[in-house]
Amino acid sequence: MDPLIGAHMSVAGGLTNAVDRAIEVDSNVLQIFVKNASRWIGPELTDEAVGEFRASRESAKLKCVTAHASYLINLATPAEELWVKSVDAFVNELERCERLGVEYLVVHPGAHVGSGEEQGIARIAEAIERIHSRTEGYNVRIALETTAGQGTTLGYRFEHFRDLFALVRRPDLLEICGDTCHLFAAGYDLRNGEEFERVLDDFDRCIGMEKLKVFHLNDSKRELGSCVDRHEHIGKGCIGLEGFRCLMNDDRLSSVPKILETPKGDNDEFDQINLDLLRSLVQ
Repeated sequence: MDPLIGAHMSVAGGLTNAVDRAIEVDSNVLQIFVKNASRWIGPELTDEAVGEFRASRESAKLKCVTAHASYLINLATPAEELWVKSVDAFVNELERCERLGVEYLVVHPGAHVGSGEEQGIARIAEAIERIHSRTEGYNVRIALETTAGQGTTLGYRFEHFRDLFALVRRPDLLEICGDTCHLFAAGYDLRNGEEFERVLDDFDRCIGMEKLKVFHLNDSKRELGSCVDRHEHIGKGCIGLEGFRCLMNDDRLSSVPKILETPKGDNDEFDQINLDLLRSLVQ
């Protein structure tokens, strides 16, 4: 079976252009923004745009499409106005994903900005309860992304997700998106088989492997435990090729879509290089 790999692609010029870009680099999965990532609310999607995207995706035979939420969203903030704005923006993105047939909406859990981790996690849980109540019956799933631990961001320890899931009524509606660069920067060593196995075992014990639905594949410019999120080309950073070889050949991850977020170059040429390298690691 061909590995489920692709890249985050620009929707410049229209949503269907992202599908075309995915095809050009031989992808069978895709990640997009469903609106401008620097805006809170996007313009309404037309029925024509939705129909064209769904048809384009079907024609391309993409196995999975994920979206990444706006970086403006902070579901952990203690500031009420920003929190409400974040909830509304996230609901808007879920609505767009649902119409487009996107399977997962990836979001950073948020930053507690000084209120403390316990309060920040409780704030995220409160946000998710409100979001779920406004999107009842949706097929799209929220995928909370592991983070590098910069500043006051949450999600850099598996225990954060464990504690969050214990606070929400429907944890079955929440999934996890792993990110190799973020995990490594947070102190989870992925550089060889023994360490990689230990990380997955830790994840399984804390959260459950069945929750890992998406993986972002990025090497790290910075060292283990740096808490700095800086993506590098596959095999060119501090993780190195062996870690990605382990990931690409782990049976537990064979059905998990793997998405590049590495530097792209002028015409996405580095996506092709990185994807071809990942395919070459499959044994």
